[in-house]
Amino acid sequence: MNREITPALRTELAPTGTLRVALNLSNFLLVNADTAHSAEPTGIAPDIGRELARCLGVPIAFVKYAQPGLLAAAVSSGAWDVGLIGADPLRASEIAFTPAYLEIEATYLVPAGSSIRDLPQVDRPGVRIAVGDKTAYDMYLRRTLQHAQLCRANGLDASFELFVLEKLDALAGLKPRLVVDQQKLPGSRLLAGCFTSIQQAIGTPLQRGAAAAYLRAFVA
Repeated sequence: MNREITPALRTELAPTGTLRVALNLSNFLLVNADTAHSAEPTGIAPDIGRELARCLGVPIAFVKYAQPGLLAAAVSSGAWDVGLIGADPLRASEIAFTPAYLEIEATYLVPAGSSIRDLPQVDRPGVRIAVGDKTAYDMYLRRTLQHAQLCRANGLDASFELFVLEKLDALAGLKPRLVVDQQKLPGSRLLAGCFTSIQQAIGTPLQRGAAAAYLRAFVA
């Protein structure tokens, strides 16, 4: 990209002189699990952060969160400058998002013997769905489900455990993760298609208008 990095833009993007990049450690597709807690995490999201810092000509510091809801909630504290997280309308009241740099499909896993055969059959009275609290797909389901009940757990692993222990009717999640979970439950099935595609984007605090414009161009 050719946009000039002015001192004012650099200050808005990295007011401390270091670009503080927030990572969601629970998304193993974007942050490699074996390096997530190291000083130098690897994966798509850390690589994007490093390239952004290189373009700005500033050092980088990673701010790590165990769950996306914690990352989103921390924007009001000023703890990070850019966050790599799923864009969602409920988060857009505080975070300015770029267009998606990656889409990840979300669907359901149902247990062996389930009568649920397709996505529309999930949203029925009495159906209980396990979901990771404050994930992007949880927030989508909050807006769209009419009849089924969401049963939230603290993180992806916990949502799988809740699904199994409570014998719930479906587990909502990112399709690549559900493929892994399916292998643990003989006879379980992934429903075809997706109920939404998570728009993985770069966010910055809403009041940073020039930074948001630069990040949109960066993603493009």
